[in-house]
Amino acid sequence: MVGTLVLTRHGQSEWNKLNLFTGWKDPQLTELGREEALKGAQELKKAGYTDFDEAFTSDLTRAQTTLGIQLKEIGQEGIPVTKKQALNERDYGELTGLNKDDARKKWGEEQVHIWRRSYDVPPPGGESLELTAKRVLPYFDEAILPKVLDGKKILVTAHGNSLRSIIMSLEKMTGEEIVNTELATGVPIVYKIDSDGKIVEKKILESQ
Repeated sequence: MVGTLVLTRHGQSEWNKLNLFTGWKDPQLTELGREEALKGAQELKKAGYTDFDEAFTSDLTRAQTTLGIQLKEIGQEGIPVTKKQALNERDYGELTGLNKDDARKKWGEEQVHIWRRSYDVPPPGGESLELTAKRVLPYFDEAILPKVLDGKKILVTAHGNSLRSIIMSLEKMTGEEIVNTELATGVPIVYKIDSDGKIVEKKILESQ
């Protein structure tokens, strides 16, 4: 028995466009972000992923809007959708709302790089990727993965760092490997997973 798990990072948000640390703040998608979400949904449709059993998303508007665009495009607006804070983006603490260039001026290029790209060093008042994973993975392991192992088709639309946490666990990556893994906005990643939790296929549905 093989289940399907599709992970999608939300489309560009207004704060992404402004180069701000977003975290748990709740900006809307930009027009480009909506286009990215639609393009990703069209790739799902083209590849035949139009029969999901259930979808999961975060507590934040940009992920929920992306998911709504996906479900409408693939004709799946009636499936159960769970919105959960556990799938929220990493909390950037005192960096939240700051322009990344301004943050570098305040704390220095090297320190900001450490906060952004180390696995276990959190910014002041915020979460490292390690702490984000400790929030995301118990929920994923309890509420989402068992459905995939049971052969269901599950769509998860969330954020760069909450999805990195899931990918790290699925692919048995180290912290160092996952922090250097880039996830494109709006692009679905498809995993076929057998009942033992082994990945039998992985595809990135990016239009050429």
